[in-house]
Amino acid sequence: MDKDSFRSIESIGRYRLIEELSEQTAFRNDKVIKGIGDDSAVIDETQTYAGLLSSESFLEGVNFDLTYTPLHHLGYKIVTAAVSDIYAMNGTPDSVLINLGLPNKLSVDMVNEIYKGVDAASNDYGVEVAGGDLTASHQILSLSITAHGRAEKEYLVYRSGAKIDEAVCVTGDVGGAIAGLRILMREKKFWEEHQQDQFQPDLGDYEYVVKRQLVPVARRDFIDKIAELEMQPGAMIDLTQGLVSDLHQLADASNVGAHIYQAALPIAIETRQVADEMKEDVDKYALYGGEDFELLFTLPKEQVEKLADEFQDFVVIGKITPKEEGVKMQRQDGELISFEEQES
Repeated sequence: MDKDSFRSIESIGRYRLIEELSEQTAFRNDKVIKGIGDDSAVIDETQTYAGLLSSESFLEGVNFDLTYTPLHHLGYKIVTAAVSDIYAMNGTPDSVLINLGLPNKLSVDMVNEIYKGVDAASNDYGVEVAGGDLTASHQILSLSITAHGRAEKEYLVYRSGAKIDEAVCVTGDVGGAIAGLRILMREKKFWEEHQQDQFQPDLGDYEYVVKRQLVPVARRDFIDKIAELEMQPGAMIDLTQGLVSDLHQLADASNVGAHIYQAALPIAIETRQVADEMKEDVDKYALYGGEDFELLFTLPKEQVEKLADEFQDFVVIGKITPKEEGVKMQRQDGELISFEEQES
């Protein structure tokens, strides 16, 4: 290949690469209602129900560091990541398949530790480990997981359903996972520089954000509540790549714009304290951090108060606007910034 024609993956980005790959898979099956382009694939099962499929991959050195990641936490997190995609479709997960690439440095007991976390998550989310595969790996631990779930077709929620003037909402708080990662990376650096025998940092003051990084929890409670209230978001996506990136995905899929407010961003005090300690911008944690596994969704304005009466762990951060207005944020000083301009 000519050097001048070489395109790096970084140069086009994750989502453009996904678009290019999807163009290579031209065959279509009538059973697939929705393929590439949402949190889960949607498969036609019965007249009433659709099946949901989602997968996640985790590579040592890329997605996790065994220096500071307990193996049982890793097992819990991979299940959280997979079922969160099912919840983002307003579905219910029922089973997972787990594939492990195991290097010789892992013992049988260490693999069992991974599955202790898997088992804990399986109980919390009500999913069965229905199988998977084990294979050898030369150096690094790799894990992949596929989740299956179901949803009534009339209650499915896609990224593409947002309507102009709907409220943009998010569960929980954002930025905590990246704050936890920053603390863990700092402690690892200290350990390496001081050549200590064991990595046993005192993380008591950072328990909240470290848990947000190591053992995030998917929002089953929110999905259960809106089912109880017979409410249905217009569009929904889980927050894995960062608020700005995932909001762009939702807006693009719905062919709309979005206007959010800096003052409305839900940021925990523990996350703010880490940013202050690191002398970093906490809003960047909230906007670009990723791996919070909260749910970003839209809702007709008249339904917001009804939800708030029954479920307090969400906030309205903005509204859906016409597509030509783009994705923007109003700063606390009133300045309106465009994320497209910021990212270019």
